[in-house]
Amino acid sequence: MDVVVVGSGPNGLAAAVIAAAAGLSVRVLESESTLGGGARTEELDLGVPLLHDVCSAVHPMAVASPFFERFDLRARGVELRHPLIPFAQPLLDGRAAVAYEDLNRTVGELAEDGAHEGRTYRRVMAPLVEGWSAVRDLGLSDVRHLPGSAVRPSGLAGTAALAARALELGTPLWDRLTRAPRAGALLTGVSAHANVEIPSLAGAATALLLGTLAHSHGWPIPVGGSQSITQALLADLAGRGAEVVTDCQITDSAQLPPARTYLFDTSPWTLTKVFGARLPESYRSALGRFTPGNGVAKVDFALSGPVPWTDPRLAEAGTLHIGGSREEMKQAEADTAAGRHSPTPMTLASQPTVVDPTRFGPGGGRPLWTYAHVPNSSTHDMTEVVTAHIERFAPGFRDVVIGSRCIPAAAMAGHNPNYVGGDIAVGTVSMYRILARPVPRWNPYRTPLDNVYLCSGSTPPGPGVHGMCGMHAATHVLREQFGIRELPDIGPGS
Repeated sequence: MDVVVVGSGPNGLAAAVIAAAAGLSVRVLESESTLGGGARTEELDLGVPLLHDVCSAVHPMAVASPFFERFDLRARGVELRHPLIPFAQPLLDGRAAVAYEDLNRTVGELAEDGAHEGRTYRRVMAPLVEGWSAVRDLGLSDVRHLPGSAVRPSGLAGTAALAARALELGTPLWDRLTRAPRAGALLTGVSAHANVEIPSLAGAATALLLGTLAHSHGWPIPVGGSQSITQALLADLAGRGAEVVTDCQITDSAQLPPARTYLFDTSPWTLTKVFGARLPESYRSALGRFTPGNGVAKVDFALSGPVPWTDPRLAEAGTLHIGGSREEMKQAEADTAAGRHSPTPMTLASQPTVVDPTRFGPGGGRPLWTYAHVPNSSTHDMTEVVTAHIERFAPGFRDVVIGSRCIPAAAMAGHNPNYVGGDIAVGTVSMYRILARPVPRWNPYRTPLDNVYLCSGSTPPGPGVHGMCGMHAATHVLREQFGIRELPDIGPGS
């Protein structure tokens, strides 16, 4: 066997696809009974049978990722549908802040609440959207090499704008947004995807990348759920003769089948358990300093009808950042980071039925996907807190809830061992840990063991369904272990 991949998340499968396309023999080992890691969908009966995404639900990274561009999801039968409103921020005065895929429409509607609102959003986002290729390539790079798009004359403006706006949104300069509270809330809500304190450079970088993608590529929802992305990757591997094994948990290196190279789409803490003293003490110590970040509790709802948002425009939103004003979000994220449970936790929600009719159930039932930010390893059932939080912006929400299920942060690793304590980012997200993820090494994918590599979201560019950690790691594997210097064609029919 040439390559063994441990873990079948999007990054592990991306690495496996590239290795198999290069003509290598590949075997994927997955500890769970279902494949896909953070890109899985399951049927839950919470009073009505509905498809619920297990982790990721909305895919701005997948539609923009250079790996998935090469792979061509659409040609593989994955239908990505775009909500009219990629994301929105409900507010207590009843009128939400809304981001359309069309930047001009976004600015125009914000300006209806004050010219300064529209001007602020345009000033922050327009240069990034115009230079989206540089922003995208920087955000999904290995953070060791500057992408060509970022240093070409056409991309320098986008690169400069990204740096300047990150400083504005990620430092005390963030307080300047008080002059435009709606635009400020909209931008702050996107930063919550980093699950860190506000303001922070890591949160700002997250907001700017995801905000740029909203207006350049959209935030699509796959028809049938996130599992469709996994199925496309698995179909490609099957066509190339790769072997995939489920219910195969690796806890010791003695369990690994013989292979020339191993790629781990796992947390680095799993790596230390598997190889133990075979890893140098200095490397194990460095991995020990890379710790899990804040947790999330997942609350799945089955609804009898649409969420009764106070602002009717929110019926068209694919993703909602439920946190209220900038000040409320700042306090909630500070509480989480301090180990406290906020009464109004930052909550992310997805309404897949706005674009995917296959997700409706009997009698018009529909799923609502939510994550609430909580301290790592929290055992709290967040159902009532999240319900009450949504009610603030959608009075009568309780009346449309048929059933619900909460997975507390402490139980999140039960369906994905990478999510230690509910940390779905697989390691603290900070500006330092973007650069030194998981350890400060020039090649963050290669371990001190000559033929063992890490390719999970614990490596650059970090969490998200983009496959880029797998692609970057596979690039090193092909060159360093097999002398293959060009990435193979992974498109349909290759």
